[in-house]
Amino acid sequence: MSVKQIKLLEERDNKLVGRKEAVFLVDHFGSGTPRRADIRKSVAEALGVPVNFVVVRRILTEYGATRSKVYVHIYDSEERLRRVEPKHIIRKNFGGEEEKSG
Repeated sequence: MSVKQIKLLEERDNKLVGRKEAVFLVDHFGSGTPRRADIRKSVAEALGVPVNFVVVRRILTEYGATRSKVYVHIYDSEERLRRVEPKHIIRKNFGGEEEKSG
């Protein structure tokens, strides 16, 4: 795993949609930008939620930097996640499961 350290910068509740919206700073010194799967796992461990409830929306890494700003949505349930998030974001985070099932 290339995530060395993860730090919560912002967090807010979006009760209307049933999720938390968070911004993390991910340190990945000595390696490239981490994969979404690695970030999802680190966020889930840090917040004590199931990995299937976490979606990485955006990863911003400046050229040559060893830190990335990561925008994440944490849902109350996987069902709600799959209803709310766009299909391309689900594919990026779950590896094409949507194409197989639907």
